[in-house]
Amino acid sequence: MAGSALMRASQKGNKYELVTATRDQLNLLDQRAVFDFLNYNKPDVVIIAAAKVGGIHANSQYPAEFIYENLAIASNIIEGSRRADVQQLLNLGSSCIYPKQAPQPIKESYLLQSELEITNEAYAVAKIAALKMCQHYRNQYGLLYHSAMPTNLYGSGDSYHAENSHVIPGLIRRIHQAKVQKLPSVTIWGTGNPRREFLHVDDLASACMHLIEHPNPPDWVNIGTGKDISIKELAQLIVDIVGFKGVIENDYSKPDGTMQKLLDTNLCNKIGWRATTSLRDGLAQAYKSFLEETQFKTLRI
Repeated sequence: MAGSALMRASQKGNKYELVTATRDQLNLLDQRAVFDFLNYNKPDVVIIAAAKVGGIHANSQYPAEFIYENLAIASNIIEGSRRADVQQLLNLGSSCIYPKQAPQPIKESYLLQSELEITNEAYAVAKIAALKMCQHYRNQYGLLYHSAMPTNLYGSGDSYHAENSHVIPGLIRRIHQAKVQKLPSVTIWGTGNPRREFLHVDDLASACMHLIEHPNPPDWVNIGTGKDISIKELAQLIVDIVGFKGVIENDYSKPDGTMQKLLDTNLCNKIGWRATTSLRDGLAQAYKSFLEETQFKTLRI
């Protein structure tokens, strides 16, 4: 999802020549293959958008895969870029790097101040390691390796897996299915009270283009909207957009996770970038993409 958005953004104005490879062409878990690819192509800038990602269920069920694969991807690309004499690298992380009980909104300086949220600790540890790797490479080698920490992403190219998707694509799938099947209700996890911030993936791509063109970007910077919404309110918004006529019910046996996670966006605003896509407009676009990109397009009504 993020990689596709970055490709769209980088092609505007024909400013960049892209070097790409499919998953079949380049396995990012294969260190030698990654080193050889970077050494052969010698790009001017590398952006790490690849990651193993998922929601609460996936993170809870597969923590070993989440920590191993994300550590391997980051270390292979960062060290491979150094060996290929790549002078600039932008690493994409996640807002889950911050402590579970961090004051709200979350500033960049809160990193490593207290314990992480246990439900996604494995993923967060890998993302913190990548951030710190970039920071130390910048300090020791003089390379412009830096990181962006986006809030929860959604938009075109998202994963709509029945169990392992993030909250927005998961809700879009379930609510659309409930609409098509004319069900009386749709269920959301937990109380619905946790608050989350959501960023359209095209806004993230815009922020990344801004960062790689900035003369002195921060070691890491939060990328978000500065606004959050409860899961209950989010579900109702998607119900309205999808046109589902039933009610929303809660499964109180499922975990809520962190009750609030809102990023402080003062630093990214200070260096000249702000999000421009409203949540309602972004969700409408995401639902349209869902219908176009998945098997459910034949179920449109």
